[in-house]
Amino acid sequence: MTIAGLGAYLPERVVTNDDLAATGLDTSDEWIRSRTGIVQRHYAAPEQATSDLALEAGKAALADAGLGTDDVAAVIVATTTPDHMVPGTAPLVAAALGTEVGAFDVQAACSGFVYALRVGTALALAEDAPVLVIGAETLSRIVDPRDRGVSILFGDGAGAVVVVPDETGRIGPFSLGADGRDPSMLWTATGGTRAPVSHQVVDDRSHFLTMRGGDVYRNAVSRMAAASRDVLEQAGLTIDDVDLFIGHQANVRILDAVAQRVGIEPARCHVTVGQHGNTSAASVPLALADARDGGRLRPGDTVLLTAFGAGLTWGACLLTWNPTTGGGNA
Repeated sequence: MTIAGLGAYLPERVVTNDDLAATGLDTSDEWIRSRTGIVQRHYAAPEQATSDLALEAGKAALADAGLGTDDVAAVIVATTTPDHMVPGTAPLVAAALGTEVGAFDVQAACSGFVYALRVGTALALAEDAPVLVIGAETLSRIVDPRDRGVSILFGDGAGAVVVVPDETGRIGPFSLGADGRDPSMLWTATGGTRAPVSHQVVDDRSHFLTMRGGDVYRNAVSRMAAASRDVLEQAGLTIDDVDLFIGHQANVRILDAVAQRVGIEPARCHVTVGQHGNTSAASVPLALADARDGGRLRPGDTVLLTAFGAGLTWGACLLTWNPTTGGGNA
């Protein structure tokens, strides 16, 4: 298996730290930068929803791979911010692409792309055909603009890959995990079947995303580091064999701590959180596309991906950057 094409889409509107401070939020550019490494993030336009962002990234990935919609066996969208509770977002994206192939969502929050990539590689292998895997989020719609601890972190965007069967390439092994014993660590408490939307929910503002930052930090660091070590052990490799490390772009402190735990120096880490903020399931593919566009991926490079998200969920995988198939690896 290999990634034959990469695509990325970021909405036009850029929101800087100074822009957030200007809204009356008790924060500043220095405060945000020093704690998160974030400089700016992108917000979707009022008329845009997650499927619109996903569509643009998906089209870019297909064009990059030199493939058409008719070549694709399935469309998978990883998102925690769907257009609707029902239906899923992937069928909407597939319809906009002009195809009726199987299309479904994967909901594993910020780990969603790694989960979806695992499903997509297996499906591409089984179908012996390309699969389009997209991570897309419109997180600006689910954060409380009054909540300094959350609203400064998140942005909107989408990243996509086309996974194709290729005997010369490799995607995997994978390590996936979940612990749902305390979902309140990072969640939206209401709006689902446990606590449906009501006037009281809106009045309480409990339909917004909330987070216990310290608990999330500790779990993110330990889980991503452990998953990274697991895939290296499965592959019979050491961290010295990794050419590029791309972690979920949530917070520069988390990325630095994970890198330190697994023993990889900053020169082999690719960080984009400063420009995009936390884009959840879009984070890893956006960073991967940015690394490719910046010339940081060379033929034969071993890339380590890892992510952590609400659920709790986490995952990691290895891939070999193979330049022999598709525009994305040229």
